[in-house]
Amino acid sequence: MYKSENSNEKPCLVVFFKRPVLFQGKQRLAKSIGAEQALIFAKSFLRCALEDANEWPGPVVLSPASPGDIPWAQTLLDRDCKVLAQPPGGFGHRLEEIDRRLRQGGHNKILFIGTDAPALKQAVYQEARIALEAADIVLGPAADGGVTILGARTPWPDFRFLPWETNRLGKAFEELCRQRRLKTKIISPSYDIDVEADLIPLLTDLGNDPRPARQHLYHQLCTFLNQETKHYA
Repeated sequence: MYKSENSNEKPCLVVFFKRPVLFQGKQRLAKSIGAEQALIFAKSFLRCALEDANEWPGPVVLSPASPGDIPWAQTLLDRDCKVLAQPPGGFGHRLEEIDRRLRQGGHNKILFIGTDAPALKQAVYQEARIALEAADIVLGPAADGGVTILGARTPWPDFRFLPWETNRLGKAFEELCRQRRLKTKIISPSYDIDVEADLIPLLTDLGNDPRPARQHLYHQLCTFLNQETKHYA
């Protein structure tokens, strides 16, 4: 069992991710821009999430999808963190199990993010931290109907059978929390990068973002979109 090193009154940030490799992950994006370009972006999306984890004012847990990726994941951050590999099973089961292990280890306030929302601002993270002081559940809605941030200061209700990775997830989460009479806070929305069209608003949003990983991604987007102007004329 994972044991925390202190009382962990500060919220714990958990980054859920797959190791970026060719033909794994971002397959909807790869269908239109090619597997090699999708991999380039997937690596940059992960860097953005790690950038946020490095700045997080509390404990951080990296949760790769495969136990075989633990040694690699242990090299990703410039700060102390824990690495807990996701167990086998559906997405809801994997998230629930990591949440359970962290609570057994002493964490009470836990926020989960993925690597698909590089447009997330520090202000949204701060909003989520503040919301966890009063709410049982914190949800950051995505523009496509999903979620970009999940947070709780109480064990989750059984959400293994929610419509994960669909545009119905956000509303299903809200309804589940309502049925369980959990105080839920919906924070500022953002968006995931799932398809090629999502790259256009991302280019705009990252243009004035000074964070280094975002600037790196911004320049990659500029190069890619200049090469593909026929799609956006």
